Amino acid sequence: MSSRRHLSMGSLASAVLFLLSCFSPAFTQKAPTKSSHSPKYDLQTESKAKGVVDEVRVLDFGTRKDFIQLILKDESETVVVYICPKPFEEEMGITFAKGEQISFTGSKVTGEESEVILAREIVKGTDTWTLRDAKGSPVWDPRTGK
Repeated sequence: MSSRRHLSMGSLASAVLFLLSCFSPAFTQKAPTKSSHSPKYDLQTESKAKGVVDEVRVLDFGTRKDFIQLILKDESETVVVYICPKPFEEEMGITFAKGEQISFTGSKVTGEESEVILAREIVKGTDTWTLRDAKGSPVWDPRTGK
């Protein structure tokens, strides 16, 4: 009888190890993290608009930690416009201040919490800056932000 008990203990230990190996991937998986993917420019939602700068912010966008966001107001609503990385803004000599009127061409997309506009072109006074090409791809280097 002792040999049967020994086999039973060995079988039990094997079964436990087998079950643990089946479930261990579930225990070692990481919790879902915030997506580092940014919304894609959609030519189907492209439009032109204008507004007055109410606020300039620097925020995390995709993998960037230095993306320029404008809060614009027009006669009827507040609009959130994502411009470009700070290094690109500085390299191009673009500046924004509260109260300035700008016009823009951009694509309305759904961000993490609400709809935003990805700017393709900005016009301020007599200056025009192209931020994205005709297909909506950024003209800055994604690695350097310039």
